[in-house]
Amino acid sequence: STLAVFSACYVGSAGAFTATKAPFGLQMPTALKMSTAVETDTKASLATAAMEARGLAMDSIAAAHSGHMGLPLGCAEIGSVLYGSQMMYNPEDPTWINRDRFVLSAGHGSMFVYSWLHLAGYDLPLEEVKNFRQHHSMTPGHPEFPNSEHNTPGIEATTGPLGQGISNAVGLAASEKMAAAVYNTEDHKIFDHHVYALAGDGCIQEGISAESACFAAHEKLDNLIVFYDANEVTLDKMAEYTQSEDVVKRYDAYGWETYDIDGHDLEVVEATIAAAKASNNGKPKFIKCNTIIGKGMEETEGTNAAHGEAGVPYVEKAKVSIGIPEGEKWYVSQETRDFFEGVKAENKIGYDAWQGTYAAWQEANPALAKQLEDAVSDNVMSAEDMFAAIPEMKSGAEATRVSQNKVIQEISKLVPHYVSGSADLHGSTRNYINEGGNFGVGFDKSYAGKNLYFGIREHAMGAIMNGFAYGGIFKISGSTFLVFVDYFRATLRVAALAELNRVSYILTHDSIGVGEDGPTHQPVETVSGLRVIPNLDVFRPADAEETVASMVHSVTRKDGPVALIYSRQNIDQNDAVPFMTRREGAMKGAYVAKEETGDLDLIIIATGSEVPHALNAAKDLAGARVVSMPCMELYDRQSDEYKESVLPSSCTKRIAMEAGVSGLWYKYASKVVGVDRFGFSAPGDIVMEELGMTAENLSKEIASMS
Repeated sequence: STLAVFSACYVGSAGAFTATKAPFGLQMPTALKMSTAVETDTKASLATAAMEARGLAMDSIAAAHSGHMGLPLGCAEIGSVLYGSQMMYNPEDPTWINRDRFVLSAGHGSMFVYSWLHLAGYDLPLEEVKNFRQHHSMTPGHPEFPNSEHNTPGIEATTGPLGQGISNAVGLAASEKMAAAVYNTEDHKIFDHHVYALAGDGCIQEGISAESACFAAHEKLDNLIVFYDANEVTLDKMAEYTQSEDVVKRYDAYGWETYDIDGHDLEVVEATIAAAKASNNGKPKFIKCNTIIGKGMEETEGTNAAHGEAGVPYVEKAKVSIGIPEGEKWYVSQETRDFFEGVKAENKIGYDAWQGTYAAWQEANPALAKQLEDAVSDNVMSAEDMFAAIPEMKSGAEATRVSQNKVIQEISKLVPHYVSGSADLHGSTRNYINEGGNFGVGFDKSYAGKNLYFGIREHAMGAIMNGFAYGGIFKISGSTFLVFVDYFRATLRVAALAELNRVSYILTHDSIGVGEDGPTHQPVETVSGLRVIPNLDVFRPADAEETVASMVHSVTRKDGPVALIYSRQNIDQNDAVPFMTRREGAMKGAYVAKEETGDLDLIIIATGSEVPHALNAAKDLAGARVVSMPCMELYDRQSDEYKESVLPSSCTKRIAMEAGVSGLWYKYASKVVGVDRFGFSAPGDIVMEELGMTAENLSKEIASMS
């Protein structure tokens, strides 16, 4: 660090410090209050950088006539200390695996992170800062993890939906703990970074942040440092209008180490971060930063008007008032440029030392190094090679969730960096990796464990999984009952938008076949609800071999996540078709599961547990072809030639069947046998029969077609 900071010997929670009255009536630990040894010139440089970052935010938001000014102005000192002193990063290698991570959970304040990335020397030119919120710019309205639409170096997570980023940071911290446990050795430590997140009242109010905070404390993720931008303002009203709890006490109760500071005091911010980093006591860190929203613009500061672009008319006046030269736009002084060149040079010393450690580790652990290189580059064997490596299933009638349990053991062997978890349903979803160990601390757990226990926290599970994906080392799946996917739909949508191919979702108990648990647990609209999310592949296999294909696709797909939909009830195997044909056909989204024996005059399309009904209904129909379509999205991406070979346009008499809502199937068929109502509580076979999911009913519907 370029700051000479008081470094106290610190053991235990922040509550162990004696509270001392601080400026503005805030409470902070005595040790932090004593920390005043910030070099004068460095402090001046940090203050200047904070001022100029405010100016950049004002100018960009004014130019766009759009954006949120409050946070970039209110948290400028936090950004200055992070990027100017406390974070370890190399802007010339923005994907360095041991860099500190910063997540702007309050993504609406995106000009905060864009300003600091530019000042810190990342490849984010000033011209892109000026193009804030413009088409094809590197500075979209909310931060976006590098993808096919935007590639902004230094953005560690796609944020904006409140509460997501703080929970992604929990995933990043858990991923770092896992990486350290798997790859560090006694002689060489290659993972030891910290994860930072900046969140506001919106993030703290969202329930997902509470779920993830509990997980972080329980698993002792002490490499996580969260800044709470406590400006007492929400978008509609002052925060007191909708919240009255003591947030710090709440995080104390979760088991976090907490601090309560003046977020505008550079010395205090610096000392607090240093103390938080030095405290390896098994507690994640929560720093309440008391700030003034929109600080520096007197017309809006401290009010909810500062949230948006209401301050635009006052930008020029405000810039002059904080010290920006009059008439200058997007002003950055040479002093600030030089300061951050110095920061970069100092960080480069640590980066180069790490490179030496890594080279020695690599030489001493060649097999482990190859595993890590494959993990980081997302290098897995091809689907074809995986098919060859996974034995024929040779299953009798069984639920696809049971088939999946067999396949996930093979996947774990073929993809060493694959891990999985469940929201308290391992016994039902069957995605436990045998011999993989359990992740966490205490009991039988270790940070090297491949099985994560998320508790009954589906929403946090989804965001933590996204955090693992952002971490760029592990592939991760998470499981629950399909009907509960709506608890974390928001995180799944972000994964699809961010093109996170390292995550997949194991969603079991897939239809009214759930039976006795009744309509609260019988999904009917849910599969179709997932299929309408762009860039999400939804795979509902019909037997064990199609299940192999689904799992293989989930770890070989390169540009987005996969939802894996598995049955509770047993399904007959389509052994009339060779096992490899079923695997290869399923990987194309749809294939001919039964050829017609006469002139083609009918196509029956089905998926999942309804494929056996289709096969039975077609038994005595010479002109009937049965198509299994486990994944609409994969099929739609095939060549026109292949699609025509499966669903020839010359045959327009088509009927589709699925134990769910019928709407989407009309894309492929003129008639659909579906379930366009909620189910009821009864044994699964009775529910299926009553709601028409039988071969007999399908035959009747076929007979009624002209």
